[in-house]
Amino acid sequence: MPYIQQAGFLLLAVYSTWLFSRNMMQIKRNILLGKDEDLTDQSNLRWKNVILLALGQKKMFRNPTVAIMHLIIYAGFIIINVEVLEIVLDGVLGTHRIFLQPLGFFYSYLINFFELLAVGVIAVCLIFLFRRNFLKIKRFISNDLNGWPRSDANYILITEIILMSLFLTMNATDKAIQLQGHEHYHETGNFIFSGMLSPFFQQMTLTKLVLIERTCWWMHIIGIFAFLNYLPYSKHLHILLAFPNAYYARLKPVGEMHNMENVQNEVKYMMQPELAPTGEAQPMKFGAKDVMDLSWKSLLDAYSCTECGRCSSACPAHQTGKLLSPRKIMMDTRDRLEEVGLNIKKNGSFQDDGKQLLNTYISVEELRACTTCNACVQECPVSINPLDIIIELRRSLIMEDSNAPQEWNGMFSNIENNFAPWKLSPDDRDEWTKEM
Repeated sequence: MPYIQQAGFLLLAVYSTWLFSRNMMQIKRNILLGKDEDLTDQSNLRWKNVILLALGQKKMFRNPTVAIMHLIIYAGFIIINVEVLEIVLDGVLGTHRIFLQPLGFFYSYLINFFELLAVGVIAVCLIFLFRRNFLKIKRFISNDLNGWPRSDANYILITEIILMSLFLTMNATDKAIQLQGHEHYHETGNFIFSGMLSPFFQQMTLTKLVLIERTCWWMHIIGIFAFLNYLPYSKHLHILLAFPNAYYARLKPVGEMHNMENVQNEVKYMMQPELAPTGEAQPMKFGAKDVMDLSWKSLLDAYSCTECGRCSSACPAHQTGKLLSPRKIMMDTRDRLEEVGLNIKKNGSFQDDGKQLLNTYISVEELRACTTCNACVQECPVSINPLDIIIELRRSLIMEDSNAPQEWNGMFSNIENNFAPWKLSPDDRDEWTKEM
């Protein structure tokens, strides 16, 4: 029997790891479709961002109650995986509670801590399920989440509850088996929470107890592997991508826009015509029409989005009923990127499908509503920047398609001809001083 368990476990582990690696490599290839951008400077500050934003969830603590509950789930997910390591080693080696003897009496303290976290995770997940589905919080009932995104969040919360319940049931039946003196189930000491459940199982036969304990063991590890391979298709991919996203965050001050070198040069040549290059000018491209025109960091942002809606809740345009939703901007970018990735995978290279991120996924009305106030950037708990995508799409809209309101076109003409937004010649600009 142990050999069958070992063989089955190894087969499951190898296949799950291979499948997860394949999906993550596809996501990496999709992200690298974006334009190159160097974000490797100031490594000390970048590691500080990882610790404070990704690991410490610093921005979440603007709302301490929700932050603490979120931290319980997060800590439970990270720390309880130490217990999963024991399950993995038991599955590979055919042992049972391999850490029991090396850790001695400390083992029971460790498992009790895990159980405390497990109970905390179950309680918080139940609160979040109620909060998400029954309290009419605007960012949770928004049309952005219609369909799969709304279900995705619920599936994860339910999965967490099931996994933690399996963990507690496994420990409870394990303790009941110990009390019946099974040679393979060594004395582990008292576990507080599973110990409360153990009396409900003590009247069962040894065969039934072992069956329940092994079933919980298998379902727990299958659930972990299934959850791992569900991540690439879920918004909960941010559990993994929050760390590189925090490290590669742009460190320039919030609100500082990246100027286009081509435009800067044109202004410089207007001021100093002698610097203008001679010969035929190379065609220029301004802004972004599709995901391949965006920076790879913007594409990483799209995959890292938690869909929490804090950006849209802070957006003044969204709050006043405008069509713009920064969360939708990120979700649309990710959906289009997935579509492009599948197109390349199928055809070997991208074949025009008649769609673009601009207009097909994100409308002109959405882009025009943005005030570039940076509220969405400030609020995002994992340093995502929807504004960079909005600005690049608007640049393409205006500089490539000449699609701007008439009032803007007048201002643009004045800047081009008079070097200022006003309809005054540069030579006459100081005429008003003569009246003083």
